[in-house]
Amino acid sequence: MISTFSQTQCNLNYSGIKETLTLLGGLFVIFCMKRLLTLTLFLGLAWGQATAENKKGDPENNERMAWWREARFGMFIHWGLYAIPAGEWEGNTNHAEWIRTTAQIPIEQYDKFVDEFNPLKFNADEWVRMARDAGMKYIVITSKHHDGFNLFDSQYTDYDIMSTPFKRDIMEELANACRKYGLKICWYHSIMDWHHPDYLPRRGWENRSPEGADLERYIAYMKNQLKELVQNYGDIGVLWFDGEWEETWAHGYGKDLYNYVRSLQPSIIINNRVDIGRAGMQGLTREGEYAGDFGTPEQEIPPTGLPGIDWETCMTMNNHWGYNKNDDNWKSTKDLIQKLADIASKGGNFLLNVGPTAEGLFPQPSINRLAAIGEWMKTNSEAIYGTQASPFKHLSWGRCTQKSIEGGTRLYLHVFSWPANGRLVVPGVYSRPGRAFLLSDPTNELNVHREEDALIINTPDVAPNPINSVVILDLVGNLDVNDPPMIS
Repeated sequence: MISTFSQTQCNLNYSGIKETLTLLGGLFVIFCMKRLLTLTLFLGLAWGQATAENKKGDPENNERMAWWREARFGMFIHWGLYAIPAGEWEGNTNHAEWIRTTAQIPIEQYDKFVDEFNPLKFNADEWVRMARDAGMKYIVITSKHHDGFNLFDSQYTDYDIMSTPFKRDIMEELANACRKYGLKICWYHSIMDWHHPDYLPRRGWENRSPEGADLERYIAYMKNQLKELVQNYGDIGVLWFDGEWEETWAHGYGKDLYNYVRSLQPSIIINNRVDIGRAGMQGLTREGEYAGDFGTPEQEIPPTGLPGIDWETCMTMNNHWGYNKNDDNWKSTKDLIQKLADIASKGGNFLLNVGPTAEGLFPQPSINRLAAIGEWMKTNSEAIYGTQASPFKHLSWGRCTQKSIEGGTRLYLHVFSWPANGRLVVPGVYSRPGRAFLLSDPTNELNVHREEDALIINTPDVAPNPINSVVILDLVGNLDVNDPPMIS
């Protein structure tokens, strides 16, 4: 904003004007240089990220991604033979789904778990209902993890669920339950396979010879299994690949596999781990023509929003993906609900993990947290589903999500720290305010008034929710929010 002054107010001598203009000019140059530097750094970052998962201008891609962008919240399930040792091997209690490698279990010994896997307490309807009641809209489950064991009935291997005493196709039961309760079923599938004789490389600690192994033959095997997964269980929402980082997997393989899966089901969504473009645990795709529809940050949340980019943070409730009976380091309900709001405020999805027991049960701490999140979502899901990233760089009291409404924009103000003085300050808003109210009490409007470039909402003395209270602020016309430069 530029202030204007009357001639009387500007009654300065020429020398004073010259000094003032020189100072202002210098500041303006510094300002411009810093803005240019910020823009350059942003473009450099964005260019590296705006590859595979940056397709929001593509109508066909938008149609495929529409349900996923609306959903915002899903359940990850890591389950397999590794649930039997439950994270413990020869006195070490820090294992989980990687136990065959982290504990260096010979393949012949690990394969004995097949005869022990009999999860008689597994109930697909119960699992899906818990996800639905938590407010989750899709489930991603390990059809095959790195150990190579398949939780579905495959005609291409006997290393699958039908070789266990259980002899029930878990994928089929979950797919049917998801359709029954209105969720999307999605498959996690590992490219890396520690069991198949043709997969390379071998583990460094193993004595298994690579002689005779044929990676091309393994890829044909994997494609056959993917065809089963995509075509035998109805509509599949996402194919969530993993294990792509070993040196044998190359960009050509990734691009080909992406195109192959899309040929089987054109509407399917595929993550960026199908290819080799993922930049570490940050999960976004490096510059290049890499395949994949969305980025996959793991166990972390990007520090800022990523305009034009689809991404999903996957995260555990405790320290492990697979079940570990000794892991009691659970994230609090408060932390998980605030993480959900944080991720949505940056335009991402939250894929929250559960590691079931060998009996087929969700751990009780997971059940408790899902139920508590569900209670919050019963009132506040509108502030999550189908929202877009916050227009604010920083809010001292919490986060913000937004939606377009007729005649303007609706801001969902996620208040983590309730104002003790009854004044919720929304900074840098030039748009004209409309209604303000609590999402939990929409019939009672809150007073909102302007103080300079901030809107002040008068809030009740007590927060409606001690973890995250949502205040709605409707703005009239085009959204106009101040975005000041960062000048140190």
